[in-house]
Amino acid sequence: MRDNGGGGETHPTESIRDLFQGNPQGDSATSWRGRRAGAAARRATCAVPRVVKDADCVRFLQWALPELDLRWQGVRRVRRQVCKRLRRRLDELRLDDLAQYRVLLGRSPQEWSRLDAMCRISVSRFYRDREVFERLEKELLPRLLNQAARGGTLPLRLWSVGCASGEEPYTLALMWAFGVSASRDAVEIIATDADAQLLQRARRGCYPSSSLRELPEAWRRAFTRCGHEWCLAAAYRTPVSFLQQDIREQLPDGSFDLILCRNVVFTYFARAVQIRIARRLAEALVPGGLLLLGARETLPEAIPTLCAERAWLHRRRAS
Repeated sequence: MRDNGGGGETHPTESIRDLFQGNPQGDSATSWRGRRAGAAARRATCAVPRVVKDADCVRFLQWALPELDLRWQGVRRVRRQVCKRLRRRLDELRLDDLAQYRVLLGRSPQEWSRLDAMCRISVSRFYRDREVFERLEKELLPRLLNQAARGGTLPLRLWSVGCASGEEPYTLALMWAFGVSASRDAVEIIATDADAQLLQRARRGCYPSSSLRELPEAWRRAFTRCGHEWCLAAAYRTPVSFLQQDIREQLPDGSFDLILCRNVVFTYFARAVQIRIARRLAEALVPGGLLLLGARETLPEAIPTLCAERAWLHRRRAS
């Protein structure tokens, strides 16, 4: 993965434009007429949305994605959303096209971090993939709970990787409260994501009604309507701890009974990165612990310490 350095922009908007338009000096630049013409040009630049052709966007992404250790195969299905984000970014920076943006990337390492975030589309809602969560509630979590209780290793530790705005870890918290155990002290849920803005939304715990449409009806009483949103009661947010971490660089401390790593790592990341992360996830599981992938995902290679129960479900072998 490219070294993106620290956060923040290296060029203010004026400086970025100067990279391509120059910064004229002298009497014409400081005259009233020159200033007025410059202001009009800037207004025109801001008013006209950039047009990025699909073919140009595809070529740009096929060049940029390997630099970010991302896969074109993963981004291809969401490329229209990614290209829309790129058009908005060009507007923000007042750049004319992706060729100029590519020049900027060569001069601004921090902009690669922004591009990396734009290339990953989060599709997040409560109870996504009903079959997976029904099996978790009825079979997998009770099995893990009994295993931990017998071994004296409670609380059960669950980890949601790439949690986005929090629907997945909160689904686990609701499932625990309504379907698995009345003891909230018996579970600890860690949720990680690299995007600080998404984590801010997750901690707030308020969502549009469309995000709740697949939840079991009985679980919806955990939410209170707040204007156009539905907000999760604090009692159900308490078991979840959110951490800003990039799975490519950092893992939470400790071992886990259950890791949900769905629709990020094994969809977007390059194969070599997938292999490295899969091995680290296997090491982070307790013996008998479970790794859940997305419904359409598979591991990039067989991991000796993992036993496949299904294509999307793997169990850590006993030591």
